[in-house]
Amino acid sequence: MSNWKLICPLEDIPQLGSRVVQQAAGGDIAIFRTSEDDVFALHDKCPHKGGPLSQGIVHGKRVTCPLHGWNIQLESGEAVAPDVGHCGKFEVKVEGGKVYLAV
Repeated sequence: MSNWKLICPLEDIPQLGSRVVQQAAGGDIAIFRTSEDDVFALHDKCPHKGGPLSQGIVHGKRVTCPLHGWNIQLESGEAVAPDVGHCGKFEVKVEGGKVYLAV
């Protein structure tokens, strides 16, 4: 059973944008919000060269890394072909207009 940590109200994450959750260890987590208000959480590190995905462009259910243009699927953390790679994915949910991250 997961424990959930309150991150912020949903409206604090801009549509087609992100918010970064800093961790003491293991790297930062980027929480993304789509135009449809779907919310996803990934390590804030592109699998290619470690670029900050939180600074990328969200489109549909993907984010484009700002460094080299790799597309990462928000649902799985997998790079979109022809690129190959994966970044860590975290459980996230929205309840009562608030965003929670599994810890």
